[in-house]
Amino acid sequence: MTLLFVLSSLITCTVSLVHASCPIKLSPSRVVVRFGDRLMATCTSTSEVDGIGWESVYGGIGLKIGISNLPFNISVVNDWVIKPVCYVSLPDGEQCEETLPVTVYKTPDSVFMSGTWSVKEGRQYSMWCNVAGVAPAKSLSVQWHKGNQIIHTETFNDARPFPVIKSSVFSFTADREDNGALYWCEAELNLSSPEQNPPIMQSKSHSMTVLYPPTFAKPEHETVEAQADKTLALDCSATGNPLPVYSWKIPHPAQETNKDSNLNGSSLSLAFPLPGIYTCTASNSLGSTAKNVNVIEATGDRTTFAVLIGVFVTLGILLLVAGLFFVTANGTFSFNKLSYTRGQPTAMGPVGLSATHRWICGNHSRCHFCHLPLHLLNLLQEHQDETLQSEKPQTQQSQWQRGP
Repeated sequence: MTLLFVLSSLITCTVSLVHASCPIKLSPSRVVVRFGDRLMATCTSTSEVDGIGWESVYGGIGLKIGISNLPFNISVVNDWVIKPVCYVSLPDGEQCEETLPVTVYKTPDSVFMSGTWSVKEGRQYSMWCNVAGVAPAKSLSVQWHKGNQIIHTETFNDARPFPVIKSSVFSFTADREDNGALYWCEAELNLSSPEQNPPIMQSKSHSMTVLYPPTFAKPEHETVEAQADKTLALDCSATGNPLPVYSWKIPHPAQETNKDSNLNGSSLSLAFPLPGIYTCTASNSLGSTAKNVNVIEATGDRTTFAVLIGVFVTLGILLLVAGLFFVTANGTFSFNKLSYTRGQPTAMGPVGLSATHRWICGNHSRCHFCHLPLHLLNLLQEHQDETLQSEKPQTQQSQWQRGP
């Protein structure tokens, strides 16, 4: 009984060795054929055989004796599953066989995308790449493109050999950086080798529109210095989709009538900038945001301003003091401490003085009200003063001669 078991095992191993070393070579070793095209292959024996044949539902050929190779030909492949088998008859009466791998493929009828192409920043969305009428699905790969980048690749575990519809899903979170980006997808059949792969099919590209609220190009809070003699431009530029609209709130209502000010623009021009907080608001359909600009006086301008104030205060004090000494009760300037009655002469000569007129008086003449330029009046004043000085000694000498 044991002997029979050993003999049976030896026979099985011998048969397996014969089949394992079947002297068949298939050319090509595998076939990739488009549905509806012609299929051709050749089976060749690598050692002495009695005959060769092909078994197949389509194009089968019976055993041919005395040959070393046998072509296989299907003029039109109209089935999705074809398994041709080449077999040989060995001299010892045994047979061995080899199956020719055949892949029947079909390129997609269409490749198209579906989804939403206008999105809002921060929200989750999905897009679909639909591949219709492709076979076999297990050889299909879909690539997603954004601009010149591949952002997603998907393959399918689908063993069905006939045409099917496959969809690849790409999910994303909308970001403003993607606004205006072009998206498309490609369908590719990865068959035996790149040389035998059919052309890649591409969908139509779609431009993504991302809506987002305004964001300022510069910091939301700024401090700027204003030069007294220069126009100041305040910047409120913001990015947003849709484009933002602007409004300004200014601390000094009088500036609203400034012709150089555009309270609805991204930039506010101030010909006469005044210190204070200027508030700009940028708005669109997705929201609004505000920005404060603190306008302060430049350091140099404050020093100059202080000097000017000091000069004016000093002049004011001098004018006040001059008024106390030289302004008379009737509103004229007087440089004479003696009393004077209009229309009466004085011992000191002329007294009344103003910017454009003066009362000219003497001891032996009437007083005259003269309308003359100031520099001429000053010359006249000096002349009369000299005359009075020359008359004083004579008057004093006459008084000494009289005696008691």
